[in-house]
Amino acid sequence: MFLHFGVNTFTDREWGDGREDPGIFAPTALDPHEWAKTARAAGFRALVLTAKHHDGFCLWPTKTTTHSVARSPWRNGRGDVVREFVDACKAEGLGAGLYLSPWDRNHPSYGDSPRYNDIYAEQLTELLTRYGTLNEVWFDGANGEGPNAKRQVYDWPRTFALVRKLQPHAVVFSDAGPDVRWCGNENGTAGEPNWSTVNPARVLVPGATGPDVAPALQRGDADGTVWRPAEADTSIRPGWFHHPAEDARVKTADRLFDVYCRSVGRNSKLLLNVPPTREGRLHPTDVTRLMAFRDLRQAAFGEDLARGARLIWERTGTHTARAEVELPRPIAAGAVRLEEEIEDGQAVARYVVQGAADGDWKEISRGTTIGYAKIDRLAVPVTVRRIRVVIEEAVAPVEPVRLEIYPPR
Repeated sequence: MFLHFGVNTFTDREWGDGREDPGIFAPTALDPHEWAKTARAAGFRALVLTAKHHDGFCLWPTKTTTHSVARSPWRNGRGDVVREFVDACKAEGLGAGLYLSPWDRNHPSYGDSPRYNDIYAEQLTELLTRYGTLNEVWFDGANGEGPNAKRQVYDWPRTFALVRKLQPHAVVFSDAGPDVRWCGNENGTAGEPNWSTVNPARVLVPGATGPDVAPALQRGDADGTVWRPAEADTSIRPGWFHHPAEDARVKTADRLFDVYCRSVGRNSKLLLNVPPTREGRLHPTDVTRLMAFRDLRQAAFGEDLARGARLIWERTGTHTARAEVELPRPIAAGAVRLEEEIEDGQAVARYVVQGAADGDWKEISRGTTIGYAKIDRLAVPVTVRRIRVVIEEAVAPVEPVRLEIYPPR
């Protein structure tokens, strides 16, 4: 779960300009424990907080700027949102991640590349050393003008190396990884195909542009040399920060379920933004939709109809294979989930799922990559007694593929 929270929450804007009075940051009931408890109840496993967005306002008391919570009336200027957030995550057994915007529309050094790179490294060091273990550090390539109308040249090698040094087990996200890559859009849709391997030369830095960038982010590379799986992000609302005018425009549970199947169901991780309100709590409508989203997932994927059935795996060629399951009785299938053993890499490039009741095999779905998870929702429920996955093409010898069958929704 992503949490966009900061001065934009109080100015009702998406992008601040860095000229905000820190005094406007005044949540009346800030409760990160509510964020974390809601996330855990809804089935999320980690949260990422916007420690600093493009406006430069820092949610922790930093030594690098006066544009921070230390100059706000909240907690009498002695508060630390990042501390409360990380503590809440730990209390609920969730991973804690932080986003530190490289673009800073407030800091006077932005655009003076060496000087600002030092400031940015100092901010990152504070975040990586004050709060214990972090499981993800999130970057993007946002690069507009600063208060001096200059653009900044970022030092990404230094930034990534600093995370490696201070939080060696944290996953680093950006367009260019190095660990997890952006999927190339903000609607939560992973590509088809979607390889977890990439050619790192195609996207060298966060914010890179060019005709090859979007396909590389969306689909990865079948012959890639680096393991860099996709993370798909989107917001539960039209915007990323909370705006009261959007309270009636929250995504429905059905829409969220569709996003899940287009992200997690296409070999990606899902990062869903749920922005806190000015009070510092999640909006009741958002919470209600999250719980309904959880219920839909549990109803759709709670009963594997193939559980306990024997899977017969047969190699039919160097890079082809077949997996077959025979069920004790005919069942109505509404969705199929396939999984590769990604500890051994990702191999499947094209497959077809076939089903049979008492007669001949009939195609019920077809796809390209599988990876960690591929969910095929059937347009029309199919009655089957036997079901098989035929691997038609792979980039390496295929290991056994896990097959799960779920009833119609």
